[in-house]
Amino acid sequence: MDKLMDHPWFIRVVSLLLAIMLYMSANVGAKTGETRNTFGQEDTETLIDIPVVAYYDEDNLVVSGVPKYVNVTLQGPASIVKPTALQRNFEVYVDLTELPLGTYTVPIKYRDISDKLKVTIQPSSAKVTIREKVSKRFPVGVEFFNRNKMPDGYSVGEPTVKPDAVTITGAKELIDEIAFVKAIVDLDGATETLTREARVRVYDRRGNELDIEPEPSSVEVTVPVKSPSKTVPVQVRTTGELPDGVHLVSITPEPDRVTIYGPKEVLNHIDKLEGLTVDLDDITDDATVELDAPLPDGAKNVDPDKIKVHIDVEKDVTQTWKDVPIAVVGLPDSYKAEFVKPLEGKITVRLVGPPDIVRGLTKDDIRLYVDVRGLDTGEHQVPIQWNHPEQVQWQPSAETAMVHISDKATAQ
Repeated sequence: MDKLMDHPWFIRVVSLLLAIMLYMSANVGAKTGETRNTFGQEDTETLIDIPVVAYYDEDNLVVSGVPKYVNVTLQGPASIVKPTALQRNFEVYVDLTELPLGTYTVPIKYRDISDKLKVTIQPSSAKVTIREKVSKRFPVGVEFFNRNKMPDGYSVGEPTVKPDAVTITGAKELIDEIAFVKAIVDLDGATETLTREARVRVYDRRGNELDIEPEPSSVEVTVPVKSPSKTVPVQVRTTGELPDGVHLVSITPEPDRVTIYGPKEVLNHIDKLEGLTVDLDDITDDATVELDAPLPDGAKNVDPDKIKVHIDVEKDVTQTWKDVPIAVVGLPDSYKAEFVKPLEGKITVRLVGPPDIVRGLTKDDIRLYVDVRGLDTGEHQVPIQWNHPEQVQWQPSAETAMVHISDKATAQ
């Protein structure tokens, strides 16, 4: 060992290591604005961007004016300055817990730093304002941007917002300045319904945007985009037939007009909505059926997409008249005719048909007759005929009559 220490290279290596250690000791932890005693007995370090903690009633108060960061200069024995600068286990703070609402200049304090160090904080104080804290819900409106850049003929419907309201918390004076809250959606080139995540912006009564962060800070906006449209009448066709004794009064679509969306060149050839068909085979009473609105070729959609068709029908009603006289027609002037049967040439007639027709008839509207044209003298059985509306059926008490024809001259 003694021989090693006597070796000149050993002395040189040890000297070099000691020099490196002294150099590192003198320079480790050096920062901007730092000055240092060359011999390390006294040390000065400036720590930048040290966060400031504010103590106050966060549930009920809002504080402004407290700086987020300060610079802290430590001066004193290097053995204390260096660990304090490296560990940074101290706190810089302002204590507002005992202050009422208002504006104050308060000192920026520190703790958990050795009393042997001189501490300088820059800035050393702050002008703070303490206000009452309030929370308020605001509905979110939607504002469109670049609406004029949508393709020709396209339009927007009523947007939906999720959630449709946000909560804003802050000083009461600031909350009172809020006039409206909006989410802005860009419509440049929009041709179909779009959904966007939009940032919520807060404005005062003059339209100036306020630097306030709502909760949530963004919402989902869905904007229906409608293509060019055309409103046309609805046409309903029927198939099948109503059962006997049931008559169709009306077929009414609801709505009777629809809006068709699609390219203009397609809409130019559409003048009505076709393709709706109602089957009458099983209709015995008033009914309503719901049908899917057919989509014309080339169109995008039809609004509404469901059509209700109201089918109004009438069932036959009856009307009965007794002693309706039967007239004789076609009888030559030289003959006379007498009814053998029915007696006195009168029968009972029962009418069956649509209510609006049957109920509108009177006994005088019913003309019964027998045609004896070309018949000779004697008794003849002839059919009883009548003049009646086409939609009305008649049920006579007798369908034929026995008529006796005689010569007037012989009878005298």
